[in-house]
Amino acid sequence: MKITKYPQSCLLIESNGKKILIDPGILSYEDSFLNNWKDADLILITHKHTDHCYTEIIKEIFKNNKSKIYSSKEVQEFNIDLLINIVRDGDVFEFEGIKIEVVKAVHGYIPALKGEKEINENIGFIIELENKRIYITSDTICFKNDYKCDVLCLPVSNHGLVMGPFEAALFAKETGANLIVPIHMDNPKFPTEVNEIKKNFEEQELNYKILEIGESINI
Repeated sequence: MKITKYPQSCLLIESNGKKILIDPGILSYEDSFLNNWKDADLILITHKHTDHCYTEIIKEIFKNNKSKIYSSKEVQEFNIDLLINIVRDGDVFEFEGIKIEVVKAVHGYIPALKGEKEINENIGFIIELENKRIYITSDTICFKNDYKCDVLCLPVSNHGLVMGPFEAALFAKETGANLIVPIHMDNPKFPTEVNEIKKNFEEQELNYKILEIGESINI
């Protein structure tokens, strides 16, 4: 299995000839990304913000490949041109033998999100591949849960929107993950304290890998 990081929270997971694209967003998008995205078999979108859902590019991928798209009702309402299979927290579905759990996520709120930018429906995904559970949390603050995984991809940039390094490390510890991949780090408006990530993750004795844009890791 290979996981490749793209800007902000976008990930491409490749396993057994299948490609799963998660949260392809508009932030720092480059046309070269489409070469790797255009044949995605499955697209998962956690919430409606454009740094997670670049509508025009998703339409282009679907046009080329008829990818299956799964997301929330709120994302569908904001993207009526996308053919979305609507899911919600608690759902479990299968795609060509791949089991995917839809799990809770709690987006942080700041006044700048008042109105259409506020997230009322946010979801994460736990994907089972090659006898491993890969948990994509979405943009979330820390919340009580009992989710367990082998690989955890979670946001660390704080600013009231998502977890910061301290609570992200504690959240990660509870999941029992063997590998942590920090995401949601690329927006210059909300800079990430990388040294704080390292400090807090190492204090919790977590195995983590900070990926550059376009960098991959084999699991």
